[in-house]
Amino acid sequence: MNRFKASKFRHMEARPSRREAWISDIRAGTTATCGNHIKSSCSLIAFNSDRPGVLGIISLEGHEENKRHVTYLGCHSGYDMDFKPFVDDIMQFSGAGDRTQGLGLARSTGFACPKYSTLGSRRMEVQEGVLSTHNALLGLMLSTQGYAVKPYLKQQQRPTPKLEAHKDLVQSAVWSRDGATVGTACKDKQLRIFDPRARAQASQSTQAHENNRDIRLAWTGIQEYLVSTGFNQMREREAKLWDTRVFSSALASITLDTSPGSLIPLLDPDSGLLVLAGKGENQLYCYEVTPQQPALSPVTQCILENALRGAALVPRQALAVMNCEVLQVLQLSDTAIIPISHRVPRKAVEFHEDLFPDTAGSVPASDAHTWWAGDNQQVQKVSLNPAHRPHPRFTSSLLPTLEPSPNMEQPAELPRADTELSEGFSSPSSLVSPSTPSSLGLSLSSTSGIGTSPSQRSLQSLLGPSSKFRHAEGTILHRDSHITNLKGLNLTTPGESDGFCANRLRVAVPLLSSGGQVAVLELQKPGRLPDTALPTLQNGAAVMDLVWDPFDPHRLAVAGEDARIRLWRVPPGGLKNVLTTPETVLTGHTEKIYSLRFHPLAADVLASSSYDLTIRIWDLQAGTEQLRLQGHQDQIFSLAWSPDGKQLATVCKDGRVRVYDPRSSPLPLQDGPGPEGGRGARIVWVCNGGCLLVSGFDSRSERQLQLYMADALAEGPSALLGLDVAPSTLLPSYDPDTGLVLLTGKGDTRVFLYEVIPEAPFFLECNSFTSPDPHKGFILLPKTECDIQDVEFARCLRLRQTSLEPVAFRLPRVRKEFFQDDVFPDTAVTWASALDAKAWFKGANGQPRLLSLQPPGMTPVSQAPREVPARRTPSSAQYLEEKSDQQKKEELLNAMVAKLGNREDPLPQDSFEGVDEDEWVSVAWPISPANSTVLLGVLRGIPSLPRPSNLCFLVSHPRTSLHVRHAYPQLPLPPP
Repeated sequence: MNRFKASKFRHMEARPSRREAWISDIRAGTTATCGNHIKSSCSLIAFNSDRPGVLGIISLEGHEENKRHVTYLGCHSGYDMDFKPFVDDIMQFSGAGDRTQGLGLARSTGFACPKYSTLGSRRMEVQEGVLSTHNALLGLMLSTQGYAVKPYLKQQQRPTPKLEAHKDLVQSAVWSRDGATVGTACKDKQLRIFDPRARAQASQSTQAHENNRDIRLAWTGIQEYLVSTGFNQMREREAKLWDTRVFSSALASITLDTSPGSLIPLLDPDSGLLVLAGKGENQLYCYEVTPQQPALSPVTQCILENALRGAALVPRQALAVMNCEVLQVLQLSDTAIIPISHRVPRKAVEFHEDLFPDTAGSVPASDAHTWWAGDNQQVQKVSLNPAHRPHPRFTSSLLPTLEPSPNMEQPAELPRADTELSEGFSSPSSLVSPSTPSSLGLSLSSTSGIGTSPSQRSLQSLLGPSSKFRHAEGTILHRDSHITNLKGLNLTTPGESDGFCANRLRVAVPLLSSGGQVAVLELQKPGRLPDTALPTLQNGAAVMDLVWDPFDPHRLAVAGEDARIRLWRVPPGGLKNVLTTPETVLTGHTEKIYSLRFHPLAADVLASSSYDLTIRIWDLQAGTEQLRLQGHQDQIFSLAWSPDGKQLATVCKDGRVRVYDPRSSPLPLQDGPGPEGGRGARIVWVCNGGCLLVSGFDSRSERQLQLYMADALAEGPSALLGLDVAPSTLLPSYDPDTGLVLLTGKGDTRVFLYEVIPEAPFFLECNSFTSPDPHKGFILLPKTECDIQDVEFARCLRLRQTSLEPVAFRLPRVRKEFFQDDVFPDTAVTWASALDAKAWFKGANGQPRLLSLQPPGMTPVSQAPREVPARRTPSSAQYLEEKSDQQKKEELLNAMVAKLGNREDPLPQDSFEGVDEDEWVSVAWPISPANSTVLLGVLRGIPSLPRPSNLCFLVSHPRTSLHVRHAYPQLPLPPP
């Protein structure tokens, strides 16, 4: 556009779509990357979800007004992604955390929910993988690798050179429109142009922006022109237009505002429209890019309702050209994808060739090897006129053919994840490498533990695996079961402690008073505690941790700040008096103790960790230390016994996870990388002892879960799940019967529930529980405390500032009269030991005894008779009887009359009492403006006369107290 010629886009309007067209109920990720976080093809949308290493996939268009559902594609610790050119159903993605690059298939099946699978991946040494696909070829893409940029070829037969002239991290790399050159932007503020086929060094370079914060590039439709976005020295956001033929200075430049959000350039090469979207902002800027001055001309702006997390352009083949839609931007917010349509108003409803020039088609010009040999053939252009469609489309060899299903009620089967590929990528089975923390391709196997019907398996293969506990409901029990009026609680216990402990009989709570006092409350005696002082245990030192003996409900172990462990015995009837003398005192640690754990099978075996960086295992029968474990370099955050009692796992502040075999060596049996953050962590054994679950923090203080294979700690976590940002450490409570882990922190109001499985996707999310106010502690009670008949699979205790509340977690089931044996397998008898301490220290092992939870008189639901639904069949007379039109009219009229009511009913005024002629009494006074006289009289019998004066009449009845007031402006005065 120039000053002598008006732009055809000058009246363009940018409008966000109505809420009905939003793609809602999503949770977008907030990973800090140089990517756009969202990409679109002609049929699908992909975005970074809040699940680490998982992309959300959803159809671009709805199907018959049905709600579109998001499915997920495992893609390592995803950094950047893009749809493969000419093939709408294949994605390319790069990983930052596991340094992998891969392909994913997300094929639309004609339903609102596309199918997906991971086709494969390969490792590459990548720090931050930004992807760029070639515009004219298939099988050639560009990926950044730290300080270098490397092209990747399909069926690579010769090594491709790295473009290594960069002196800092590469922030952007894009192919030119003709695919001959590559433009890169680096953190060293330089803009470089490469010809990959000529040499690995930059052919041109210049300083792009004065600030090195997140520089982005985009090529225009004219081969020599390039747009860059970034920040100037004053931290103002700016965009520049460059001519590669005169590369020393920018052809044009615009400055927007001062804002921390980086600009995402979205450029449509056919129309020359440039949309600038700022991350975290609520506004879109649209400019027209032309080779004439002014080269960057403002067209329109759009105010957004939600903050922008990412943005993408919809391909031109998917635009509503008959509605003059020249652009469609997809805005990614925290909870929705919002289409923003840019339209040019035109009167005629027809195809406007001036707005929609021919665009690149769907068939690649050549292959990568021909291009590498020097061929620059371009993609053939096609018309966007609907009358000239359909156009020939390209079928990739990566796409396995999907046989059409004879019954469209079920989608066709997807290719398996181990489909043979032709691009040199390895199958997903080879992705489990020592540094592959993965939620890789999501597993489609059943995790419910019971058989599923074919329809359920079909739904599961479509939506992915789900937990049978996903509809769990957490409820605070009635106030009659609460213990209230708690006073003087110690709410400053160390983060390594749960804050309080409980067994099936009583609960122990540390108090804030001096001397390390511990209150012991009976769970069988709920209610309001007296206002007077409670009988306590006088520990003599500040309480660091406390735990009940699982095999002796009357013995309590308390760790003190004075590096001593005191064993207290509570009388069977409860604590009646203050106890000052413990049963046993264990000494040996040289620094204060902060964690105590009883052995799960052997009686009188206790493990303790201390600030002296040792773990000591005690024989409580002898009252002596038997084993000492070493090897920690910093504070020990947590320790946990394995379910069989053979091994002990720890997580340490030095960022390592260790597993010990205490009876064989004082040094760790194996170790591996732990959480990056040093604010606290917890560890627990899950999946029958086959895995280790660690809750901690990442480098950005985000709370996360890491799942390790217990026999392969050195390989790192197999799965990683980010939850939220909060200061308190997540305290995991694991139920081995259901495989559920309950996670919450001190001061939180939400309890997360996840089912943990040893295969992808590893974490199956269930309904979380939210309390009305923050809790100070949250622990899991034994399984025997659950109401099995009410399908209560877990019962917990919630510690508030002044009360203790039981919380029941139930599973909604229809046939509660039967024992739900799929929810309640045989549970371990945790209150009876399998062996004594002497036998365990000598090398013996035991197995827990199992107990059935089936109440007497209840039949398992697996043996219940199957209910046959009664089919209601209308009488055949309804089909045989045929009514005439006259009968139908009469029925309709009768129905309308019935709604209006019965016309024979008397009116309300008919029931009023009548008035006789001699019962009327009349008195009249004339009214004049001078004396304001009031006239009382009767209107009956007054002849029709001229009315020159104003009169007001009030008619009253002596017996019925009926008063009627009326004004007649021209009624004549009666004679005096």
